[in-house]
Amino acid sequence: MSEQTVADNVNEGAPLEITTSAQEYLAELLSKQDVDGIGVRVFITQPGTPYAETCLAYCRPGEEEPTDVRVELAHFPLLIEAHSEPFLEDAVVDFNADRMGGQLTIKAPNAKMPKVDASSPLEDQINYVLYSEINPGLASHGGEIRLIQLTEDDVAVLQFGGGCQGCAAVDLTLKDGVERTLLERIPDLKGIRDVTDHSDTTNAYY
Repeated sequence: MSEQTVADNVNEGAPLEITTSAQEYLAELLSKQDVDGIGVRVFITQPGTPYAETCLAYCRPGEEEPTDVRVELAHFPLLIEAHSEPFLEDAVVDFNADRMGGQLTIKAPNAKMPKVDASSPLEDQINYVLYSEINPGLASHGGEIRLIQLTEDDVAVLQFGGGCQGCAAVDLTLKDGVERTLLERIPDLKGIRDVTDHSDTTNAYY
């Protein structure tokens, strides 16, 4: 098991940040378990897909996996599932106190797709922009866009689904929104092509 020691509330060596308030809140919950050495394990279910969910769970001594990355925080050990680690980059666990007690929040912008850069495969760059920037905005309309293929001349073939399929505003959405965003974010992309059958308006959002 990989071990990394972290001083105080610094998250050095971990791909995610756990704020001071979150660490204190989690430490209080752990103390109620009355188990020496108990920690928190973080993992992502279905990482790298649109259905990814970031989870925190109690981790008693002996329950960790041999490949887990261990980070010693000020009040408890943090165990990070090895497979989830690249998808947890830039994730933040925070706790905001309020009159009702407070809420623990987890933001993991790369859970659905690991962070990419200009050297990453073009398909990964396209999917990253779709899942992290474009689809969250379309979700309120029940829509989503998927990359079907990348042509030899670097044109992204896209399919609109859910509320975007058959939507009367799809031309405007495609040209003014999706295409502009993708071309701005990915300089090597030459264009996009929509292969959706928009004559099917069953789930269209108007």
